[in-house]
Amino acid sequence: MNWDRIQGNWKQMTGSLRSKWGKLTDDEFEQLAGHKDKLVGKIQERYGIQKDEAERQVSEWEKSQ
Repeated sequence: MNWDRIQGNWKQMTGSLRSKWGKLTDDEFEQLAGHKDKLVGKIQERYGIQKDEAERQVSEWEKSQ
């Protein structure tokens, strides 16, 4: 699934996102509103990982959708 479709179906995708990145809050998912770069940044911040690792995780999740 490409990111445009994910962004368009963001509300439906949050369940899958929550199961993958449970440290992010519902409010944070609302604020991200389907923006990949913001999601990467929030994962990086919340989990204390490097940007390239956060991007890798998001890409893997994206491929699984």
